[in-house]
Amino acid sequence: MDPEKESNVMDNYAFTKREHLCEIPADDSERKKQVSDGEAEQNKLAYSVTDVPPWYLCIILGTQHYLTAFGGIIAIPLILSKELCLEHDTLTQSHLISTIFFVSGLCTLLQVTFGVRLPILQGGTFTFLAPSLALLSMPQWKCPAWTQNANLVNTSSPEYIEVWQSRIRELQGSVMVASCFQIFVGFSGLIGLFMRFIGPLTIAPTISLIGLSLFDSSGNDAGKHWGISALTVSIIVLFSQYLRHIPVPMPAYSKTKKFHSSKIHVFQILPVLAGITVSWLICYILTAYSVLPSDPKAYGYWARTDLKGDVLGQAPWFRFPYPGQWGMPTVSPAGVFGILAGVISSMIESVGDYHACACLSGAPPPPKHAINRGVGIEGIGCLMAGAWGTGNGTTSYSENVGVLGITKVGSRMVIVTSGFLMIFMGMFGKIAAIFTTIPTPVIGGMFFVMFGVITAAGISNLQYTDMNSSRNIFVFGFSMFTGLAIPSWVFKHPGAIVTGVTELDQVLRVLLTTSMFVGGFFGFVLDNTIPGSRKERGIVVWKEAHQQSGETLESEEVYSLPFGIGSRICTASLVRYIPFCPKPAGTDSDDVGNNEDTIMEKTGQALPNRDTRL
Repeated sequence: MDPEKESNVMDNYAFTKREHLCEIPADDSERKKQVSDGEAEQNKLAYSVTDVPPWYLCIILGTQHYLTAFGGIIAIPLILSKELCLEHDTLTQSHLISTIFFVSGLCTLLQVTFGVRLPILQGGTFTFLAPSLALLSMPQWKCPAWTQNANLVNTSSPEYIEVWQSRIRELQGSVMVASCFQIFVGFSGLIGLFMRFIGPLTIAPTISLIGLSLFDSSGNDAGKHWGISALTVSIIVLFSQYLRHIPVPMPAYSKTKKFHSSKIHVFQILPVLAGITVSWLICYILTAYSVLPSDPKAYGYWARTDLKGDVLGQAPWFRFPYPGQWGMPTVSPAGVFGILAGVISSMIESVGDYHACACLSGAPPPPKHAINRGVGIEGIGCLMAGAWGTGNGTTSYSENVGVLGITKVGSRMVIVTSGFLMIFMGMFGKIAAIFTTIPTPVIGGMFFVMFGVITAAGISNLQYTDMNSSRNIFVFGFSMFTGLAIPSWVFKHPGAIVTGVTELDQVLRVLLTTSMFVGGFFGFVLDNTIPGSRKERGIVVWKEAHQQSGETLESEEVYSLPFGIGSRICTASLVRYIPFCPKPAGTDSDDVGNNEDTIMEKTGQALPNRDTRL
């Protein structure tokens, strides 16, 4: 910035502040207008959803989104690896990390181009983890004892390869079949019907129990060296909470200013990556100076950084992930029904992300056809994730929606760039291999923070409900407690469920050991059967919060299909009523039939002959 201009800006700012202190508006409406104008200026976007920033800015911001999603994406294969019997096979772990990055990039491009068309990044989902772990904990899928001993594992032997590939093929088949349900719900428009029955008291226990159900895995990893884990947690908390508002000068270049420094809130944008890197470096120093023990039986051994050093030499420079790389997927009813619970939770969470993303990117609230396409494309993404063999599905990333609010850049071209970067990174085996060398206690510390935030994010949905209501307190408390107690009991007594039909026993065992399913089921049933007003249940405020929008673009400009598909194909008489096709201007029926709901939301009362419950 020109020094003279900078001085003028500061002078004007100081003058404004003095004027504000001296002249307090007497009229309350005038004071509110000033506050509103200030907030509008603060929330003004640098680039809206349809804008195209300069190519170098797209690369920088796309890299930022990639790094923001980094922690969540790599956490999934690292958690699954132990249950897949890959604890001592770091090379295969690196292949899983490459695959999930590659597929996440493909799904991101599909979502931004043909799906909801908002700047929203796709990646692995934690909602699939709980049912996946429940499936892999069944007796026939428990890892043989010899796979837990590094001295007995020969990673190239056909016997060992079949052990872990048979397990991931079971996950693949379950994810692929369950994803067909999401594809059908999305493209048929049924997601709108589903959302009529789901409110904060269903979502809160479902999301919260995703984080709470993984406390055992986090504790085991962190317990390998509590000092290193505590250090990792402390650094992440320090960066994300205490230093988040402190900008760091970074070198920058522009045509007008040439080389100059620009202040960026690095701590706020990359706290997880920075925390892992610092702890990782400290572990490397402690290993180099032999501070950490070299005896595998000694406490602290797992904090060493040289335990998986050979993986870098073994990993190929270039590796192209492809469908069916682990063999032909297998399917079982238990796995499919378990993953279905994750699919439903993922759909609910994604619809909320669409509304939040639209608000932060300067787009109007997404119409029904865009939401239908978004959910349907996520289903296709899960189908691809199953075919490629990530061991997981795909969903919209809430963390990256938050980045839009920080950077004030809502351009979907930035997310397109991020998608290409993830595909690029997924094809370089050495990069993924580096991530597998992160010491186990560092990963455990990261899980403490991430799963804690997921738990709190679920509970935050209660802000829309009346928590002075004994009804709501009972629904939430009972759902949470049963979501923890029942899976714990079933896991300790796997033989207690005997119906006489083996397949049904397996289905019930997987569902009842999945905390998010149990808690979400009770929350759904109780919230929709116990009498309560829409306002008490939080439906009114929750819907308003998801439909808020500031200054926005035209809906057709944002959500219409690309390459003329929306204006040419979807306007034909035979296809324009398809649920995922944009409606021609002036004939959009998204709001048709909503007048009755609007009256109910404003008055809190139902019209005659209509059920007031969702």
